[in-house]
Amino acid sequence: MRISGLASGMDIDQMVKDLMRAERIPLDKLSQQKQTVEWQKDSYRELNTMMSDMRSAASKLRLQSTFNAYKAGSSNGAAVTAEAMPTAAPGSYAVVVNGLAESAKLTSAQAVTNEAGASAKGTDRVLQSGANDTTFTLTNGKGQGTTITITAADTFKSLATKIAEATDDTTGETLGMRANFDDTTSRFFLSTKAMGGDESITLSNFSDAGVENRLFGGATTANGSYGSVTFDGITVNNLKTNETTINNIKLNLVEKGTSTVSIQSNPDASFESIKSFVEKYNELIEKTQGLLTEKRYRDFPPLTDAQREDLSDKEIELWEEKAKSGLLQSDATVRGIASDLRSAWMTPVNGIQAGELSMLSEIGINTGSYRDGGKLFIDEGKLKEAISQKPEEVMSLFTKGDAGIGDRIYEKVNEGIDRLGKKAGTPGVLVDNSFLSKRLDSINQQMDRWEDKLGSIEDRYWKQFTALETAMDKMNQQSMWVQQNLLGGM
Repeated sequence: MRISGLASGMDIDQMVKDLMRAERIPLDKLSQQKQTVEWQKDSYRELNTMMSDMRSAASKLRLQSTFNAYKAGSSNGAAVTAEAMPTAAPGSYAVVVNGLAESAKLTSAQAVTNEAGASAKGTDRVLQSGANDTTFTLTNGKGQGTTITITAADTFKSLATKIAEATDDTTGETLGMRANFDDTTSRFFLSTKAMGGDESITLSNFSDAGVENRLFGGATTANGSYGSVTFDGITVNNLKTNETTINNIKLNLVEKGTSTVSIQSNPDASFESIKSFVEKYNELIEKTQGLLTEKRYRDFPPLTDAQREDLSDKEIELWEEKAKSGLLQSDATVRGIASDLRSAWMTPVNGIQAGELSMLSEIGINTGSYRDGGKLFIDEGKLKEAISQKPEEVMSLFTKGDAGIGDRIYEKVNEGIDRLGKKAGTPGVLVDNSFLSKRLDSINQQMDRWEDKLGSIEDRYWKQFTALETAMDKMNQQSMWVQQNLLGGM
């Protein structure tokens, strides 16, 4: 029980608060440490997010397709379309599509009827009432085959499924068929999954010729066909798909016809990829330089709750602006990441033949003065010229094995993300065993112990003041008794 200062006349509530304010100083310092660490963690994580965004741009610099300096055009896109590979040679090429690769296709010769003589639906039964099971052999172009059994329970749809799922009786390999019964036309549509002249469908050995005639009308064999294209007078036959690559030009055959395929310089795509990454890189460098050189105001620690109560919102904002400043000043982790990225950019690429491009400076990418902190500056004219005139060398500069600049940058970005994750955790990852998270856990444990300790100290103060009040009350009562007796005896 707590007794206020009725007997002593003292404001015990205020006295205890004043005493506890002094006792809370260690806890307030821990709270300020916690806030500082949380701000540091936020700064590391913001940097980590920027690096994750930069990683996506860096990934493109590893791919040869990014440095495809040519674009392809076709004078007759209805016959053929084209795509230039990174090493395609510029010029015009005559292309004749002689024929398309096709799968073997077999379709019912006429609309199939059901037992009532009407156009069949997929849900209708195949066999007429009382008819015996019917079997037939399904064979593909490899000579693989199986016996299909049509039972009384089979519908036109379930028969199509049996054909589509058929496997070879000996090997168990799929026969590679597609099959569908179409309700609109009341016909079976069968085809092979693969294309080419060696593909075929054969239906044979029907145990009931009437069923054969009703389902397929005698159309029981179909063959696929090979594609054929003539490129600048050179004919390529036996194509099993309608895509082929000739002289580093990817051709997509659409239909029979003639076209002229043109390969022209297209430096814009690779230029924009390089420029986009450089911009993200410069944003990161600007951020790291700001963190490393930001002034530290040690006279502005984080505010305690009590201090906040005495300040306006604007005063709190200005105070915290200084309190947050310089928390990563000269930070070894941040400095190391920035240094590694600069080295990855500027170190010459090993393994490139003498006389070929091996450094970024040779294609118009350079660092500024030391005041710029390692930012990159692009001579756009020189870079575009290098991409147009020496596309393969530019591609090699960025993509040469694991020594190319693209891979080096990507690797250093990943290493930086990993280092920041170990320092402050990774945004979006639930499990956080980072250094700063462990430090926060330690501070929280210390604060919990101090909270318990302060509770005990406050109870002790109240017990002491309560004992004082009790003693004062007794003394007051004794004094009154003495006065009453003395006055009464006069």
